[in-house]
Amino acid sequence: MTGKVDRKMLVKTASDPQGAMARMTNSIAMLGSVALLFFLTGCNAASSHTAYLSLPQSDAVAAYRIDNHNAKFTTIVGSPFFTGSSPGPVVVDPAGEFLYVANRNDDTISRFKIDSSIGSLTEVTPRVHSGLTPADMVMSSAGDFLFVANTISSNISVFSVDSASGALTPAPSSPFATPPNPVTLALTPSGKFLYVVNSNLALVFGYAVSSSGTLQPVPLSPFPVGIGAAAIAIDPGEKFVYVANSSDNTVTIDSINSSGTLATVVGSPFAAGTTPVGLTVSPSGQYLYIINQGSSDITAYSIDSTTGIPTLITGSPFSGGTTPALIVSDPDGNYVYTVSQSSSTITVLSVTSGTGALASTGQSTTTTVAPASMFVTK
Repeated sequence: MTGKVDRKMLVKTASDPQGAMARMTNSIAMLGSVALLFFLTGCNAASSHTAYLSLPQSDAVAAYRIDNHNAKFTTIVGSPFFTGSSPGPVVVDPAGEFLYVANRNDDTISRFKIDSSIGSLTEVTPRVHSGLTPADMVMSSAGDFLFVANTISSNISVFSVDSASGALTPAPSSPFATPPNPVTLALTPSGKFLYVVNSNLALVFGYAVSSSGTLQPVPLSPFPVGIGAAAIAIDPGEKFVYVANSSDNTVTIDSINSSGTLATVVGSPFAAGTTPVGLTVSPSGQYLYIINQGSSDITAYSIDSTTGIPTLITGSPFSGGTTPALIVSDPDGNYVYTVSQSSSTITVLSVTSGTGALASTGQSTTTTVAPASMFVTK
């Protein structure tokens, strides 16, 4: 509305006051309904997250809308969306415009355009080649680089990301050789350092990331971790690195200095449950959650922000669903999601404010086949 007086309306009002008033009342009601619709649409968009899960046996990605208030999952129209062969890691760029999927049998990366209104996916071809058997993938917080750990070719592919189209271009000297069989990786929030886990050697290799995306080993790299290192995470303040060691039932905690060198926190490694295979740090950096596949539970710690020393949260361990394989933090810190590959079920647990304790929400959803990876957008 412009705020200007409609002279025709004034004339009609003078000649037929009752009819004009009725028309004005209907117009106001209509405008009110439109305004309410825009308001509700905006509220719905702001009160939910989108989750994407790769389904290797179906060569597809499942997509859901998650309500922030009750953690209910709703399938997005068109889901699942087809990918290459045996999709594994999935990543969404910080702007929420593109989704990337690493296809482990094809040795390729699929790029999908995300519909901003409903979250559906449309693949943008051609697919880009990675190394052999891409096992994990992470994007910088600025959205300018994508890093891919390739297990069979034993290297790290680094791609620069076009901010407009989302297209991937290999960085100078990419791929970068690593010791045999890297399995997973993590990037500091600033994008300065990349850490790559090698389970067979029980080591983490650290790399400094240049402005062009090239990788150089950090001082004193590699760093020892536990046996069967299976997952790695970094806190939002990039003070600490956490590694779940599946064979010795522990978690290693290292501090990070300004050059990217890691130092073991006093008392590390710390006990977890049986066969810890995944972990996540809360968005606040206060809490660490470790899923234990063997004991089907979650070990939960609060973390001292200065020393990194963990304290077991009262009530830990918490039920984590049947043989959980993945755990993901809600971007707002209200929930954690666990994924069971044996039952193909995603279970939602609420995070108690102030303590970090976990509680059942009663919410879950089941996919058609076992998921391999999960990403929840902001």
